[in-house]
Amino acid sequence: MRFPKTMQLDQSDWQVFEQTAEPGEWAVSGAFAFADSNPKSLDGKQAQAFRNGFLGIESFGRSTFVVVGEIDAAGYDGVVDRLAAHFVARHGAPDLDAARLAAREEAAFAASLCDHPVGTLITVERSFGPDGIVERFRTIDRRADGEHARIWEIVADDES
Repeated sequence: MRFPKTMQLDQSDWQVFEQTAEPGEWAVSGAFAFADSNPKSLDGKQAQAFRNGFLGIESFGRSTFVVVGEIDAAGYDGVVDRLAAHFVARHGAPDLDAARLAAREEAAFAASLCDHPVGTLITVERSFGPDGIVERFRTIDRRADGEHARIWEIVADDES
């Protein structure tokens, strides 16, 4: 089964998020963390996490990018269990049974984002809409040489 894993292309996540996910953590969208937020109350690093952060399942830190990876059944079950415990501890779920139902839905949604070749990068852009949180996902495919598409490149200044 395919599932998102956190990835860092550079050190910027360490500057923009309050808590940063380590590279290689299994990840979910994590929009649920903002379900009860007032859009006007989000600022700074919290606003950045809302707008562009996936949620790593080990650290519960944020990552700007995830990459499509392969997860086995035991790993997937571990994601569900860890997320369910997080829902009880941090988000007021009444018990683990109820939390597991929500965690399975969140994990299934994360897996549904990975209908792409292994190694495909995924980004998220979130906003508040009239009916709640709106998420838009974008993929960045690998080129034929195995590298990802360049987002920018460094060029020398003309000294003329």
